[in-house]
Amino acid sequence: MLHRTLPFVFLVAMSLILASASSARAEKVHLMILSGQSNMAGLNPAVSFTPTVTKGLAPDKVIVVKSAQGGQPIRRWYKKWKPAKGDKPTADGVLYDKLMAAVNKAVGDTKIDTVTFVWMQGERDAREKHGEVYAASMKGLIDQLSADLKRDDVNFVIGRLSDFGKKGTYVHWDKVREAQVNVAEASKRGAWVDTDDLNGPKDDLHYTKEGYAELGKRFAEQAIKLVKASK
Repeated sequence: MLHRTLPFVFLVAMSLILASASSARAEKVHLMILSGQSNMAGLNPAVSFTPTVTKGLAPDKVIVVKSAQGGQPIRRWYKKWKPAKGDKPTADGVLYDKLMAAVNKAVGDTKIDTVTFVWMQGERDAREKHGEVYAASMKGLIDQLSADLKRDDVNFVIGRLSDFGKKGTYVHWDKVREAQVNVAEASKRGAWVDTDDLNGPKDDLHYTKEGYAELGKRFAEQAIKLVKASK
């Protein structure tokens, strides 16, 4: 009788081992939130961003959410935004609420393991001469997102403004560029990407078709590095 029960015991034991191994290999879920103004609006994640992060983080699952609108200042996202002087213009956070509605719809009840915020914005703030408060605004926006998601481990990738505003020509354009780099480099969860070569030979405000494809790839590569570093 003993020799008949041994195969059964062996099969049960193997089933438990395989189940345990399968559980250990269970995929994680990585949330990528893309937002900003026109150069983010012009980016189609499906062209290069999503394929790159999906391949780079396989076999894990990736959820990509994008909500962007051209010509908008950061105060449309950051609700506690303040100008350097006075009390106007004021913040309303309308685009942030729109973004979070899209995030909540896409995520639902899914357990998220990592969150990476990808940001391409700043042209409007540079033109409105709010470069002096851009660093504080950027950090405030990241903190706002972290608080709403109830996480203290949000990664972020910032697309630095291109060389459309030639150095020394637009003072606040330079200030925003510097702020974006400084905020990213000051955090172990931050990174930035260069866009100076993406807007064509005439250094246009917006990027070329090939430029947007490359931007998505660069964003994805930095996002992958941050996710892997946080594991």
